Amino acid sequence: MIDKTTLIKNAKIVNEGIIFEGDVLIEGEIITKIDASISAKSGDVFVVDAEGKYLIPGAIDDQVHFREPGLTHKAHIKSESKAAISGGITSFIEMPNTNPQTTTIEKLNDKFNIAKKTSYANYSFMFGGTNDNLDEILKVDPKQVAGLKLFLGSSTGNMLVDDPEVLEKIFSSTDLVISVHCEDEATIKANTEKYIKEYGDDIPMKYHHLIRSEKACYISSSKAIELAKKTGARLHVFHLSTGKETELFTNKIPLKDKKITSEVCIHHLWFNDKDYDEKGSLIKWNPAVKTQKDQEQLLKALLDDRIDVIATDHAPHTLDEKNNVYTKAPSGGPLVQHALPALLEMHHKGLISIEKIVEKMCHNPAILFDVEKRGYIKEGYFADLVLVDLNHPWTVTKENILYQCGWSPFEGTTFKSRISHTFVNGHLAYNNFNINEVSKAKQLTFNR
Repeated sequence: MIDKTTLIKNAKIVNEGIIFEGDVLIEGEIITKIDASISAKSGDVFVVDAEGKYLIPGAIDDQVHFREPGLTHKAHIKSESKAAISGGITSFIEMPNTNPQTTTIEKLNDKFNIAKKTSYANYSFMFGGTNDNLDEILKVDPKQVAGLKLFLGSSTGNMLVDDPEVLEKIFSSTDLVISVHCEDEATIKANTEKYIKEYGDDIPMKYHHLIRSEKACYISSSKAIELAKKTGARLHVFHLSTGKETELFTNKIPLKDKKITSEVCIHHLWFNDKDYDEKGSLIKWNPAVKTQKDQEQLLKALLDDRIDVIATDHAPHTLDEKNNVYTKAPSGGPLVQHALPALLEMHHKGLISIEKIVEKMCHNPAILFDVEKRGYIKEGYFADLVLVDLNHPWTVTKENILYQCGWSPFEGTTFKSRISHTFVNGHLAYNNFNINEVSKAKQLTFNR
């Protein structure tokens, strides 16, 4: 039974590396026709005139922290998924470092139940690996779960996996995509002690990238890649932050054939260490925002396909928490509402094409995680679609921020482009700063 038919007319459709003008017919949840011109066959069709706007697939964010359960004073699935759809992200994969951690099937199912009731975007979750839960990892259904997340450096929730024997056993035992946070704990600890000796707890934020340094990142990511090659594991390295790490990845084979892949996050493309003086702890992330040279090298590797995916690592904390001294201010910040507008701003500056943004935010996460019938504008696919107006400036203010934490590192920034419409499974979920309070979000499934 088709409950609604929508016709998007006169759009500049961006899909698989090309832009073409045309119409898209949505019947119920599914894209049923794409053509140069489609006529509405009855008066019951909801017509959207997209003249002058770009139609892109809904973005799939493979790395978010929505903080539920247990940390809901910072954020929760309902609030952050609303922010996501307003930012053109129609599907998310959420991380396991909540409270309790998502390291048992029971806790995983608890999260699915929360998302089913409250999410405005399509959802899945990473299962968390620890030093002692291999039995639970082996129970994970690969058709229902995006993959496995391992922290090889400590971060919020401290799920550090630091036993080499356990790591090798995990890498050898699962066919799931293993996504890793790579920072070397011993290096970070030594660097932190050095700066505490000089400054005490109130270390200037500008030294964060020297504490969580290039060396810390490279040691850890190169070890993870070495282990993946040894065991044949399917490895995805999250949030690259250094130019040096990009040398570890290849663009010589198609993404679908890669066993070792990587991503970059919007903050490592947008900010660099010169921004610490103005932004302070608001741009304190793990791994750290590093130098302008790193920023440039990350973009280069993204454009030449050594880096496969753009994500957000959306990780909100309250302003009270962020306004602490260095050693007490948590790392992470909210990004799902503003990542796509920021990338479109980079497009305006001539740094990246719209086709490449779509490839890295929509197509490639779908390929990498085998997401079923999403990430493309194709007949037979779910109608997760986003209309973008490239010439409709707006400024990020406290009043239009949708994150529960109420702040953004982009506050005060004026973006030239705005997202006007977001469809989730054919349902108009967002329209010009207005959220549709009826949700039609679904659990992601995986073609494995």
